[in-house]
Amino acid sequence: MPDKKVLIPLSGDDVAPRFDLAPEVVVVTLDDDGAVLDERAIVLPSASAEILCRLILDEKTDVVVCGGIDDEYFQYLTWKKVKVIDSVIGRYDEVLRRLAAHALAPGDVIRPDQTSKTEISSRD
Repeated sequence: MPDKKVLIPLSGDDVAPRFDLAPEVVVVTLDDDGAVLDERAIVLPSASAEILCRLILDEKTDVVVCGGIDDEYFQYLTWKKVKVIDSVIGRYDEVLRRLAAHALAPGDVIRPDQTSKTEISSRD
C-alpha cells in the first residue's frame, strides 16, 4: 500500500466539531506501517467548507478525518474518491495514533484515558 495523505480539520488540539468551521487543518503523510513521514499545519484564510474541499483536492488527500460534515460535502468528497471518516471526537494526537494503527472508525469518541470505543460504551 502506498503512502497515505490525511487531512484533519482542527480546533485547537482537537478534531474540529464541524468541518465547515475549522480555522486550521493538519496534513499528515503516513507510510505503510502508520509512521508519520510529514506533518504540516495550515491556517485557513477563513472557515469554509468550499475552501477545505479545494485544499483537500489540491493536496491530493486520500483520507479526511472530521467531526460533523454536511452530507453535500461528504458526498462530494466521496465522489472524488476521498475516504471520509466523520463524526470523530477527540484530541488530534490520539485520533492520528488510532488512524495510523488502522483502528479509527466513523463515530469514534476518543478520550485520553480510554483506548477503544468498546470501553467507552461499556463505561457509559
